[in-house]
Amino acid sequence: MQLTPAPTLAPIGILKSGSPMLNTIEKPLQTAVTLPPRSVFTTSRDGLRLHARVFGPEFSPHLPVICLPGLARTHLDFLELATALADAPTRPRRVVALDYRGRGLSDYDSDWTHYDIRIELDDVMQQLAALGIGHGIFVGTSRGGLLTMAMAAARPAMIKGAVLNDIGPVIEAAGLIRIRGYIGKLPQPQSYAEAANILMRFFGAQFTAFGPGQWEMMARRTWKEQEGKLVTDYDPQLMKTLEILDLEAPLPVLWPYFDGLKHVPMLVIRGGNSDLLSPATLVEMGQRHPDCATHTLPGQGHAPMLGSADVVVRVNRLIAKAEKKAEKP
Repeated sequence: MQLTPAPTLAPIGILKSGSPMLNTIEKPLQTAVTLPPRSVFTTSRDGLRLHARVFGPEFSPHLPVICLPGLARTHLDFLELATALADAPTRPRRVVALDYRGRGLSDYDSDWTHYDIRIELDDVMQQLAALGIGHGIFVGTSRGGLLTMAMAAARPAMIKGAVLNDIGPVIEAAGLIRIRGYIGKLPQPQSYAEAANILMRFFGAQFTAFGPGQWEMMARRTWKEQEGKLVTDYDPQLMKTLEILDLEAPLPVLWPYFDGLKHVPMLVIRGGNSDLLSPATLVEMGQRHPDCATHTLPGQGHAPMLGSADVVVRVNRLIAKAEKKAEKP
């Protein structure tokens, strides 16, 4: 494991509501000293350098939070939420936001077929083991939620609580078709202002509550500067993983994987304009799980941003329930 200084990535601030394994190596008797966000690099089983952004104290008696981003997203999507959770005055905790292989600051894979959820699940487990995290609360956006459900099947004891962001056991084909239409295919902007306009054209109907600030923030979390140009912050070869899908055939239903999370408190968030998680599936998730809170974010699509004060309150409520349950013998 390599701890590498990285440029300070200050969160833009908590957005106004409605806007746009081994046991954890913790030391309860040691005072939790908050540290600035730092980048930690570990090595995958096949030799790729994988990145994690770590927030909060290195040691804390409180459950850590593990943030897993969407298919073509990175740790940057969790800046506001991670900062709020890590820096909580009374219960500071370690928050880890991961970059999968081929995304963000992690190495790209020369073989695009390795952008497979089974390989990524192994990567996540390897990263957490290297960080000394044996269990925690998982926050999964889209693909990150699928990985959380897969983790529940592979290592159920690792999960003490779960937040699923705009993902569920039933995935709507219309949403996948739309996602396949832009992953790896976005125009190359000349500036972040142009990038924001591109996103607004592509996703304006999904994120009707967004203003200029949110679009620019999203642009800066979608593209990066490389050799004087703006390029997407993910391997364009990711598109091939979607191109091989037969979206005319029935999609697999994942209720057995969802049921694997019945032992922990859960929060499911849906974007009000989402075309990937339907209102009916959200309702069924809430009814099927014995301790599942659901919430819809108006004016947002797939996948909602998690930086609003309202979302932070709801996630903290989930964390409190998870910690109370984890303390019981």
